Amino acid sequence: MPLPKAELHLHVEGTLEPELAFTLAARNGVRLPYADTDALRTAYRFKDLQSFLNLYYELMAVLRTEQDFADLANAYLARAAAQGVRHAEIFFDPQAHIARGVSLGTVVEGLWRALGSSERNHGVSTKLIMCFLRDESADSALETLQAATPYLDRITGIGLDSAEVGHPPLKFREVYQAAAALGLRRVAHAGEEGPPAYITEALDVLGVERVDHGLRCMEDPELVERLVRERVPLTLCPLSNVRLRAVETLAEHPLPAMLDAGLLCTVNSDDPAYFGGYAGDNFDAVRDTLHLSEDRLRELARNSFLAAFLEDDEERRARYLAEVAAYEF
Repeated sequence: MPLPKAELHLHVEGTLEPELAFTLAARNGVRLPYADTDALRTAYRFKDLQSFLNLYYELMAVLRTEQDFADLANAYLARAAAQGVRHAEIFFDPQAHIARGVSLGTVVEGLWRALGSSERNHGVSTKLIMCFLRDESADSALETLQAATPYLDRITGIGLDSAEVGHPPLKFREVYQAAAALGLRRVAHAGEEGPPAYITEALDVLGVERVDHGLRCMEDPELVERLVRERVPLTLCPLSNVRLRAVETLAEHPLPAMLDAGLLCTVNSDDPAYFGGYAGDNFDAVRDTLHLSEDRLRELARNSFLAAFLEDDEERRARYLAEVAAYEF
């Protein structure tokens, strides 16, 4: 029985395993430029964030129908549940689908086919977070938010992802203000490839409640003090950081130092089909490589539920926290 945990940094498009990609390609008459799943897996070797993003967007071509998105989400939820995930807050990238002619309704309705029955089918409670592509325009983000209005009963919050460098949080001030006025929760990727100043800007300009990644906060002691003082959660993705060269090796990952500093860190999988591991795999990797104690692992699991957007169901949060407290390694 794996350690119970919440997953708070997970891009559903990044759970597209090669086998499912070929299945959906055949279903939709999409021709992939790879001979087979082995050839595709070989392509999952990235030198940086952009090389990953290029393949990530290329493979999205197989996602066309509501059923495709339902199948994608169900496959993730089954894997996540098997690795101890009890609650998942799932990112999706509407602009990447709209740009290729797939409507926002198709994406949301398809994902909801899986998420709406996830607790019954997988034992996993879920939230849906709509992310904006930061290398697209702020106007495009605003248009996407407006298009999402009919689906806000299913969308808990907004996020900001894709290529970070050169696209500071400030660019999206207006769309975050609009989202806040709609009562949406706010998160953003910051401090993965971008500088610590992007983290500060995400907090002060966008009003984010969680920072996705936030790895580079360690370069700014004053920022670390603030994050500790304000109990701002960081959704770290260790295996992703290694695959995208944010850190050279897992042994060099600053997670232990971040925990020692008192930061509210969580461990997540990001884009697990591409980065070699789901949530439980990330926990196992940091345990083995960084020699984390059982107390530290329990702290990470507890943090994940404390950082989750469960204010609408504190009884559920308390139940999950009790599961972590009672867990026997």
